Amino acid sequence: MPLMTLRELGRTGVRISPIGLGAAQFSGGGSGTFWPALPQSQVDTIVKTALDSGITWFDTAEGYGKGRSERSLSAALSSAGQQPGDVTVSTKWTPLGRTARSIEGTIGDRIANLTPFPVDLHQIHVPYGSWSSIRTQARAMAHLVELGKIRSVGVSNFSARQMEAAHAELAQHGSPLAANQVQINLLHRKIETNGVLETARRLGITLIAYVPLRSGMLTGKLHADPTLVDKLPRQRRMLTGISHKSLHRTTPLIDELRTIAEAHRATVGQVALAWLVTYYGDTVVATSGASKPHHGEEAAGAMKITLSDEETRRLADLSTEVTR
Repeated sequence: MPLMTLRELGRTGVRISPIGLGAAQFSGGGSGTFWPALPQSQVDTIVKTALDSGITWFDTAEGYGKGRSERSLSAALSSAGQQPGDVTVSTKWTPLGRTARSIEGTIGDRIANLTPFPVDLHQIHVPYGSWSSIRTQARAMAHLVELGKIRSVGVSNFSARQMEAAHAELAQHGSPLAANQVQINLLHRKIETNGVLETARRLGITLIAYVPLRSGMLTGKLHADPTLVDKLPRQRRMLTGISHKSLHRTTPLIDELRTIAEAHRATVGQVALAWLVTYYGDTVVATSGASKPHHGEEAAGAMKITLSDEETRRLADLSTEVTR
């Protein structure tokens, strides 16, 4: 079965696979992260497996291990024989406690860490914490495009109003906003009611869904073995809302995902990902993390699933019911 066709990233002309690989797990471990340190050999295998499975773009950030994720990703892509232009790479600038001047001041680090791969998409990681306005930050990003240091500009966690502001400033400099990275999944569909989806479609902005499997809730593994919930780090449970109560509430959705998965000879997680990049049309793509090679392969496998209109609607209806 063929993979889903590539999609345009905003209006940049850059074509990416509907599902990309998030590189937060390559941050090197240590305090302040959810992930253990991974040896470079394992990262190499994860990235190679993702590439072989049809994934064409990779998302990282300055804040993922203070650049360690960027360096690890670049090394893995090179190890896999990739050349500049073969893949799309996105990263992010951390605004916390900084001014927009830091965007240009740190781009050299982003470029050095990712060399030989260019920065195809540079994103403002969050819409708060900077001493500069969103418009000033967007103007600094546009200048990097003008200098040829980055290819396009994106944001992350921006509201509809904040997207509008960034897009308006960027458009004045000939670089309309390409993407907004926000949480979207079957258990989190706020983009449909907070104006983000409508604004993205109107302005031609791609929405990049992060935590598309709601930190494991939508894989069905926790529902199959609820004892796993108690083994999760307390901080993760608090931040994600994973609990025995939430498992019980979402069981009807997981049961339907499992039924559809069996019909497609797929996994529960693959069907959840396939729904995400199908239901919203070309507007939404998803970035899925991987700490083991089979994680990337499984995520890419979702691009081979063609859900029927009935299956897509049924999952949408059930997700609405269980999240009321």
